[in-house]
Amino acid sequence: MVDVLPLVEARLNTALGEPDARAAVTFLGTDRIEVLRFRQADVVRYATLGMSDRPMTDPTAVLADPVQGPRAELVLSVRAGVADTDKVLRPLAVLAASPQVEGLVVTPGASLDVGGPLWPGAPFTSVLVGEPGGLVEDLELDAPLDPVRFLPLLPMTPNEAAWKRVHGAQALQERWLANGTDLRDPTRTAVPLD
Repeated sequence: MVDVLPLVEARLNTALGEPDARAAVTFLGTDRIEVLRFRQADVVRYATLGMSDRPMTDPTAVLADPVQGPRAELVLSVRAGVADTDKVLRPLAVLAASPQVEGLVVTPGASLDVGGPLWPGAPFTSVLVGEPGGLVEDLELDAPLDPVRFLPLLPMTPNEAAWKRVHGAQALQERWLANGTDLRDPTRTAVPLD
């Protein structure tokens, strides 16, 4: 069986450059999750490494398939030097461990809540999972393994998350676009929702 994580790290390095920092978190009963930090000009990107080691399994499945199933890593991009975003490492690791801990299958359009600010003073307590393929291309693996998808995370304020639950992910993204919302701004306020 192929060791997925070195291939994933190589793909991240190709797309984002060499990481300038990394941290590891291990939760009871889960595999180790690392969060890598990449700096590019005025943007800092945080990417998980470890979530894709196992395929995500439908929580209604009787047995978890150790080979087939969707695989993903998470990528968060924010403006550098505006807020203490390095404290996002633990919340990101918690989100990356959620498929193992809670049996979640993380897909584009999903909301993931961390139960508190993403970093100290952050106006965001959850994220919207974006579509893959933009910043980091999918990593194709040999059959029968599914490709690893790199899912961007878009921070949401509590009001935006509540509005998204009613109107859907597409409607929230259209609202952000129509208002010229800078989703990388770690101090932005909620988009007008009236």
